[in-house]
Amino acid sequence: MNAKLDTTVTTRPVTRQTFDEVLVPTYAPAAMVPVRAAGLDLWDQTGKHYLDFTSGIAVASLGHCHPVLVEALTRQANTLWHLGNGYTNEPVLRLALALTEATFADRAFFCNSGAEANEAAFKLARKYAHTKFGAHKSRIISCFNSFHGRTLFTVSVGGQAKYTEGFEPLPQAIDHIAFNDIEAARAAIGDDVCAVVVEPVQGEGGVMPADVEYLKELRALCDKTGALLIFDEVQCGMGRTGDLFAYMGYGVTPDVLTSAKALGNGYPIGAMLTTETLAAALGVGTHGTTYGGNPMATTVALNVLETINQPAFLARVKEAGAKLRATLEKLAADYPQFLSTVRGSGLLLGVVLADAFKGRSKDIQKAAEAQGLMMLIAGTDVVRFAPALIVTDAQIAEADRLLRVALDSLAAA
Repeated sequence: MNAKLDTTVTTRPVTRQTFDEVLVPTYAPAAMVPVRAAGLDLWDQTGKHYLDFTSGIAVASLGHCHPVLVEALTRQANTLWHLGNGYTNEPVLRLALALTEATFADRAFFCNSGAEANEAAFKLARKYAHTKFGAHKSRIISCFNSFHGRTLFTVSVGGQAKYTEGFEPLPQAIDHIAFNDIEAARAAIGDDVCAVVVEPVQGEGGVMPADVEYLKELRALCDKTGALLIFDEVQCGMGRTGDLFAYMGYGVTPDVLTSAKALGNGYPIGAMLTTETLAAALGVGTHGTTYGGNPMATTVALNVLETINQPAFLARVKEAGAKLRATLEKLAADYPQFLSTVRGSGLLLGVVLADAFKGRSKDIQKAAEAQGLMMLIAGTDVVRFAPALIVTDAQIAEADRLLRVALDSLAAA
């Protein structure tokens, strides 16, 4: 018997210090430990209440413990959990039908995360180009400040060198260009490019929306060179911008789209969506995943999709996004020593810090948390807001009140 085994492990007390003792130190989480939540309300171990304007980094878009999802997951948990990819299941078939009917896609591949969805997309692009054009057509073009995941392949495609340092040698034939720079795109996208990947709204890179002209030019360049246009909508998709997927609002259709985060509202799932022709490049045995498309995850995701993909729901997201943007713009005007411009789309918004406060986004986040408001950062110079899509006007007003108290505390420090 293992001497370290404690039979009371499921009930023994744990604290934030336990993280430092037993977890690999890849994160630096907040001092408080959340224990329960409902909607946008969350409570920590001490019973302190927080208003959550992070939704788990744009994940819990229907809020915590949404009753429809709890019921669906409970029902499926008592029905069928896992089979393995030698079999299919009814929930994954229903979800694939729903996603293909709702989008440009004909085919779906399911996995467990955004990184895995992007990994599948990049592998598809390489495989398709290799089969149709030959091995020379293998280069992938991405944007600086992009984020596409943490596997070695996806982090190399991502345009932030800080995430690849120390992991060399990196996968080859990957180049980066400036985001929203049409001339840079024209110079980079040649006949040896198999894929161009872009976030319609850069999330981790500072909440930067793409210009519609830029995305249209990427589409034209891909059509000209035979490259695949991949939209990474892991953060900005699933209703976040007020459209089911951001590409719909831009009027630019990709060849491949990746989704995750809000697709499962916290239950791990990712999806790669593409066309019939392209999907054929990934034949039996060319790619796979143990848990991808399992009945639990796909049941939750189908209920998420059916809830979000309603005209009234998406119209309210746009309305709430406009309300939050106006609130943040007024906040920035009232606190020019801390905040400047507001940017983003729908309910994915960022506020750029004033020059005098550059590099201190974490200070604002910590001050807000002390007042009971959970919010995000996007680098050191942008504070980010991604509340659940069900956020009310009253909750937006309360977030504004709490943030004003937080900024007042920083001003007094």
